[in-house]
Amino acid sequence: MAAILCTLLLLMFSRSFTSTLSLGVGINYGQIANNLPTPSRVSALLESLNISRVKLYDADPNVLTAFANTNVEFIIGLGNEYLQKMQDPQQAQIWIQQKVQPHISQTRITCITVGNEVLGGVDPQLPQYLVPAMKSMYQALVNLGLNSQVYVTTAHSLQILKTSFPPSNGAFRDDLVQYIQPILAFHAMSNSPFLINAYPYFAYKSDPKNVQIEYLLFEPNSGTVDPNTNLKYDNMLYAQIDAVYSGIKALGHSDVQVRISETGWPSKGDVDEPGATVENAGIYNRNLLQRMQAGQGTPAHPSQRIDIYVFALFNENMKPGPTSERNYGLYYPDGTPVYNLGVQGYLPRIDYSSSAKNALCIFRVLVLLLGSLLIA
Repeated sequence: MAAILCTLLLLMFSRSFTSTLSLGVGINYGQIANNLPTPSRVSALLESLNISRVKLYDADPNVLTAFANTNVEFIIGLGNEYLQKMQDPQQAQIWIQQKVQPHISQTRITCITVGNEVLGGVDPQLPQYLVPAMKSMYQALVNLGLNSQVYVTTAHSLQILKTSFPPSNGAFRDDLVQYIQPILAFHAMSNSPFLINAYPYFAYKSDPKNVQIEYLLFEPNSGTVDPNTNLKYDNMLYAQIDAVYSGIKALGHSDVQVRISETGWPSKGDVDEPGATVENAGIYNRNLLQRMQAGQGTPAHPSQRIDIYVFALFNENMKPGPTSERNYGLYYPDGTPVYNLGVQGYLPRIDYSSSAKNALCIFRVLVLLLGSLLIA
């Protein structure tokens, strides 16, 4: 009884002191690290943050089991290394039977991303496998009666664009149209979204002298005007989204929604990575969350609410590449925030006895009560 009472009190008071991240925002939960907390502790952290949408890069059964009965929606991933194999419908069905069916009755799996940044990537052989693998995965879901619960898509980098400004002239690379056209047809048929990984930070990294950082960080700035539409853009992310919409329209589609599967800003970088600071990362993500909570659309699509997954939950110490790649997290692996995001979360400790848990919980409630009295 003490534990139940404690939990109810803690939830009641913690919600009065915190804002939520759940308004149009999900989180990327990467695991390329050797020092991350257990999935059960991560589940508690996300619950305290009121985050209800999570994107994985695989179908880790430990994570999916830890989030059972939590009502968190999951995007799970099929790695690029499986694309060639998944062209075979039988292999695709086996994968879903092994990775999805054991969990879907208790864990809300709503999407499978087939590959990540395949087009324009480092392996020139992969693009030919992408659409067949997407179709095989979708057909397997149909065969198993899961296609109404789970949709299939893939995530793209902005390297697929040959033109991004002005947004109304957005267009895909000529060498990739042969792959993008059938992908768009697939999305239109299956009513699934077109995912892009968009990082305005990269524009600043490549040309810090000529790119206004305020325009990237959603800070006050003079903005830019699309000369074809006279629409004004006060940030690069919205311009990038509308450029993708223009590319899609140029290929004959107005029936496919664009969603942001990744965006973020690094809190640390190498000497040749200007702007990768704790301050800028905090500004970018705080301003982004405020925009999402306001339910904004882009200038060219004002009534279409933007759907975003922030990258990433934790810093990942084993990611290859420059220092920035290991420092996109909102949190350090010990649960400490990298910067003030305007919300409060709690990563539970481990191996407490029942009595110790109750005592600790009651202590936290008393702290919250004392804080409320002081504020009053």
